[in-house]
Amino acid sequence: MKRFYQDVAVASQDGGWRVMLDGRPIKSVGGRAQVVPTRALAERLAEEWAAQGETIDPARFVYRDMTDFAIDVVGPDRNQAIGELLPYGETDTLCYRAEAGDSQRREQDLVWEPLLQAAEARHGLAFERIDGVIHRPQPAATMARLNALLATRDDFALAALRNLAGLAASLVIGLAALEDDADPEALWTAANLEEDWQADRWGHDAEAEARREKRRKAFLAAADFARLARG
Repeated sequence: MKRFYQDVAVASQDGGWRVMLDGRPIKSVGGRAQVVPTRALAERLAEEWAAQGETIDPARFVYRDMTDFAIDVVGPDRNQAIGELLPYGETDTLCYRAEAGDSQRREQDLVWEPLLQAAEARHGLAFERIDGVIHRPQPAATMARLNALLATRDDFALAALRNLAGLAASLVIGLAALEDDADPEALWTAANLEEDWQADRWGHDAEAEARREKRRKAFLAAADFARLARG
């Protein structure tokens, strides 16, 4: 699609902020008013529009895509959005460890256990730790608490969590990335502990490294999106 606008700006409208293209507010992909809760997020969206060249590249609308997911998908059916996040808690990577005594297990306990304990203390949770990769259900009370916790998050946080938890294969890491004092780079490194452990011992593959970097950038963008949306 050819670029069809010249001026990009943001304006306060409808109780929030909107991107204006040549003075006209844009809509979400689903046709809804694209109103965001903070000026900071609106300005980031405007930057994406302003950075487009003569031909619009949809792949460069990273923040717009998360915004539209919040508006078009999460908003109309929050229960479904929450239901799709809960499995990342049921099978959270941080809960599945190598056998006791394994060198990888020592790394997992060192990096993952503090994150898991912090989540338990912060959110009133109790996760089951599992040796090996055979699935074991988390306690029903833990899953009910996670459901209630997700219900308190706004649509934009849930949209960010979709990417954060999916990329990390961990709802615990996703929730940690939403905290004001979060270190997204450290959380991403923790999420990739097993992959990095294997690569350090068996060699690094250029294609695998490229895929990891692409996922890292997506994870950091999702954490940044959540930060901008909460102001």
